Amino acid sequence: MSDKTKKKYSGADYTRFMLPSLIGIMLFMIPLKFQGEYTIPVAILSKSIASILEPALPTIITLLITFTGIMTIIYKVAKPSFIEKSKNLKGLFNVNIFWFIVRIVGMIFVILAYFEIGPEWIWNENTGGLLLHGLLTTLLTIFFFAAFLLPLLLDFGLLEFVGAMLTPVMRPIFKLPGRSSIDCITSWLGDGTIGVLLTNNQYEEGYYTTREASVIATTFSAVSITFALVVLAEVGLEQHFVPYYLAVTFAGVVAAIIVPRIPPLSWKKDDYLTDTSRDNMENLPVGYTPFTWGLDQAIEKAKNSTDVSGFIKGGLHNVLEMWVGVMPVIMAFGTIATILAEFTSVFTWLGMPFIPILKLLNIPFAVEASQTMIIGFADMFLPSVIGASIESELTRFVIAGTSVTQLIYLSEVGAVILGSKIPVNVGELFIIFIERTLVTLPIIAIVGHLLF
Repeated sequence: MSDKTKKKYSGADYTRFMLPSLIGIMLFMIPLKFQGEYTIPVAILSKSIASILEPALPTIITLLITFTGIMTIIYKVAKPSFIEKSKNLKGLFNVNIFWFIVRIVGMIFVILAYFEIGPEWIWNENTGGLLLHGLLTTLLTIFFFAAFLLPLLLDFGLLEFVGAMLTPVMRPIFKLPGRSSIDCITSWLGDGTIGVLLTNNQYEEGYYTTREASVIATTFSAVSITFALVVLAEVGLEQHFVPYYLAVTFAGVVAAIIVPRIPPLSWKKDDYLTDTSRDNMENLPVGYTPFTWGLDQAIEKAKNSTDVSGFIKGGLHNVLEMWVGVMPVIMAFGTIATILAEFTSVFTWLGMPFIPILKLLNIPFAVEASQTMIIGFADMFLPSVIGASIESELTRFVIAGTSVTQLIYLSEVGAVILGSKIPVNVGELFIIFIERTLVTLPIIAIVGHLLF
């Protein structure tokens, strides 16, 4: 393809790409001062609605998780035609037996916590009550605005544009095809589960090898900027969001360079799931620079994006997927993990090897912080919940930063990976989780020492 055959675009085409993308950047990436603290606009919207609905939020969450459990049971038992005939509804309630059990457990836990009945160790303020009245009340509104507005980042060409620009660095640094930068950015700017779903799709279609798909899913499936802010707010340090997120990003990049070069990821084969590979699609056409090719791809993406009504419908469906698919899982895994943390010594024992490491890094309250190093494998938010009471700001910063860079937590991203065709098992996920912890912890600690 030469310069003479390049497509011509109108001003409206450029606007369709640039305007929604800029709005998305402003909503998700530009910190603003709000009530004396810096935060991103999506979080401001979430906090405003949460403060208005605060008394009703536990009731709404209980009804939502209970509705999810009941509808999942109804589909499993009766398969009613109104669900069978709806692709969206079937996608929400048709789950395998494992996730069926998880949803039922989540429903039981939320009912017990709401009415404060049954064994107290399930619903008290440090276990199920903490999840219902703390974490989930925050996530309900965060998920609404993040899921509804994320198409501004994902659907109007921003990822295609930035992805093409990053093509020259992906192969030499990360040993990944250039097109994978789109998946990586989707995860970093959007949501880790979306990144995993994109990666699985590309793997099934022959764009990624087994190794590439495994690396992308386990290395770049970061939590969203908004979720990272929730974690930092939990430990009372949201005023440090900018240096915090820069530290998390840098540590994540270092881990992305190191971890794929060691087992188990380095043992994955460079073979394809399909008979034919399509990795030559990353080649830059003749006559294009990365900038002009990215711009071309971005405008084509924007031209094919949906209209306003489709945007609203798609956004609402994203919200339902987050609420129905994720919240019961967090209630189930979160309650079990907090019970283990509160009433057993499981995470204390598992975290003991980290005590000398934390002491070597000169982190105060090393013993108390050590158990948070492992509990994140159950759910990414739990380290900050447990570490929030530690007096040292430095220690709380390190806990919040490390928990976000660990990435592999079973309540969401890990579960999606296990449910995909990407060949990574639970044991490998745990090993990768430990490797990421060992790589990123010193980096987060160094930044923490510079701040506090």
